[in-house]
Amino acid sequence: MLRKNLTAIIFLFLFSVLAMYPISVFASDSDTIDADKPGRIEIKLKGFSQKDLSVTHHQIKLGNEIIRFKATAGYMPVQDDKEKTIAKIFFIAYEKEDVADKSQRPVTFAFNGGPGSSSVWLHFGALGPKRAKLTDKGELPPPPYKFVDNEYTWLEFTDLVFIDPVDTGYSRAADKKDLRKFMGVREDIESVGDFIRLYITINKRWGSPKYVAGESYGAIRAAGLSAYLQNNLGMHLNGVIMISQALNYQAFCETDSNDLPYILYLPSYTTSAWYHKKLPAKYQSDLKATLKEVESWAVNQYMPALIKGSSITPQERDEMVEKLASYTGLSKEFIINSNYRVKPYRFRKELLKNDRRSLGYYDGRLLGVDQVPEDMPWPMNDPTFFLGGPFSAAVNDYIREGLNYVNDLPYNVFSENTGDWNYKSAVEAGFGFLDQSQNLANSMNRNKYLKLFVACGYYDLCTPYFSSIYSVNRLELDPSRRKNIRFGFYDGGHMFYTNINALKKFRQDIGEFYKQK
Repeated sequence: MLRKNLTAIIFLFLFSVLAMYPISVFASDSDTIDADKPGRIEIKLKGFSQKDLSVTHHQIKLGNEIIRFKATAGYMPVQDDKEKTIAKIFFIAYEKEDVADKSQRPVTFAFNGGPGSSSVWLHFGALGPKRAKLTDKGELPPPPYKFVDNEYTWLEFTDLVFIDPVDTGYSRAADKKDLRKFMGVREDIESVGDFIRLYITINKRWGSPKYVAGESYGAIRAAGLSAYLQNNLGMHLNGVIMISQALNYQAFCETDSNDLPYILYLPSYTTSAWYHKKLPAKYQSDLKATLKEVESWAVNQYMPALIKGSSITPQERDEMVEKLASYTGLSKEFIINSNYRVKPYRFRKELLKNDRRSLGYYDGRLLGVDQVPEDMPWPMNDPTFFLGGPFSAAVNDYIREGLNYVNDLPYNVFSENTGDWNYKSAVEAGFGFLDQSQNLANSMNRNKYLKLFVACGYYDLCTPYFSSIYSVNRLELDPSRRKNIRFGFYDGGHMFYTNINALKKFRQDIGEFYKQK
């Protein structure tokens, strides 16, 4: 079991890096979701039984209010066009009790990304009624790990349904040969979308406000779902919530022919260098003012300089090196040797190399021991992966003890079977980086009431916050739709909600978002 878990962690780290490169990431800006294909799989009422679900009743105190809620844990079947069950999707749902009019009560479907991650991170990190207990800064406590009531749960203003896509959590394909039917951009969107349709139907929630919330690759799924549910299933969403979004891979996948990520990563290099006190004194005093300068320089000077390439003048080159060194805390020699383009993994190794420390991939505040001299940091030394223990303990303990759900399968925090994820299934025409921006824009243009919330961590070195600003600004929207977009920026990394102060602010911002008409 230890070897299996070690393999899964190493694989997830390598895949999260390698899967972003265009050799395996194909998509089109004109991509649309089309369900009308022969042999399409779908989730049907046939084969579903309430007997397969565990239903329990709970309460939680939020401020001065006691909220009583029902928890449901179990499976829904996925069937092929011959009504053969080929997979089962595991979910955990929380519904507030004593609600007189459910048409006034929102329901939110939440999931993480990967692809290949279960929903455990959002479930036990931010949204659910329980959360894994970490330090206030989001670091590991001593084991054994505990979970506590989450006073920042979203249950105050929305019901919650946490979805584990096939091969994550307890969700499984009936046969290995059927697994490939779920391992792809389009396949994933369709199976999760059909799950949502069935849940809404069974629980009589067609009249309720409906939201989807996705983290990281989950933003790809959320944007695709906004189109799939609307265009193919007749279900219009009220809101899409993207957390540490990966909506457009071009924004953070650096290649020899793609300079965009170097521009968009720069402000996040600045935040991490600021946190570790590696910036010049004039930039250490006021981070917000520093970032305003860095963002402006990145767009107005750095981007044109990179576009010029070898035609840049010696003076322009010297000015660029000077600024990059000041904004990143790196040496001028390192920047020159990097051809003025600092890759994220090299920045994480270089900033504190004299201390033999590497920065966290998902959180630049956290430090690991850099034991390997090669360029790519060894994944087992990345401090981000240390957090898996408390979350795994929380979900395994709470499901059995709190929700009275018994399943002897291992709960897959991460799937080991996404190495051949079918990115090509999102292609309609041409090749490029995976991008669901157009699907999201189309959904917002066709549904003028569809709202968008984008949450970002300042220290995220996986999907940098400036890439979120860029990706959302590039949405081809009717100008009237721009008022439906809100941003939230937080002191944390990819999972910024592990920082208790960021979690508080996130909860407050989201509460206001749900009130928005």
